[in-house]
Amino acid sequence: MTKKFRDAVIFYRFFNRKTEIVNIFLHGWGCNHQSFMFCHKYMKNSCLFIDFPPFGKSSSEIKDWNIFTYSNMVISLCEHLGIKKFNLIGHSFGGRVAIILSVICKNEINKLVLVDSAGLRPRRSLRYYFNVLKYKIRKKLNLDVSKFGSSDYLKLNDNMKKIFINIVNTYLDDFLPYILCPTLIIFGEDDKTTPLFMAKKFSKKIKNNKLEILSNAGHFCFIDRRLKFLQLLKDFLN
Repeated sequence: MTKKFRDAVIFYRFFNRKTEIVNIFLHGWGCNHQSFMFCHKYMKNSCLFIDFPPFGKSSSEIKDWNIFTYSNMVISLCEHLGIKKFNLIGHSFGGRVAIILSVICKNEINKLVLVDSAGLRPRRSLRYYFNVLKYKIRKKLNLDVSKFGSSDYLKLNDNMKKIFINIVNTYLDDFLPYILCPTLIIFGEDDKTTPLFMAKKFSKKIKNNKLEILSNAGHFCFIDRRLKFLQLLKDFLN
């Protein structure tokens, strides 16, 4: 199914449209709704899976979006589908969207699951600042800077690079004390993209939470430890 939102067509899949509470799965940057598709067979509630543009089957071109645009898109889709109560399950970038929604949709959210979630201010190394300085110098001298940036960044066109930069530089640390719903935080012990200090900060700042660290798992802990992840998700949501 699809829905138009601003300059994009949003692809989604909605399973078992019978329960009052809907599980909404929000995938990470560069992924699509298929990331979490294995979960719906084990959930008692209805499940909604969304492709964030420009990924999956949603529009490949968008302009001037930011993290709040993505959040408003989810709200718009919920209104379109008549969803009035939901659980949010967000991985990495999807966690950013879930954090915002859990604060601005206090009456609608039931439970929150943050999986290797992004959104917090990172700890920067000296190497990072050296690379930033190197980038600025090369750019000022009109030298090639096309290879500077993360792998996610380098895969994008110029328009999406602007959107990506805006998103990763929008820190949501100040949102955390305003998350009031029961929250499950699941992180991979070996996550290098969103390190464990972020998991601990989520746990410290969110009032009503439970933290689970999965051993032998990285940034995609829900894939690395699928059975354990499903067990935690079922126990928390069902």
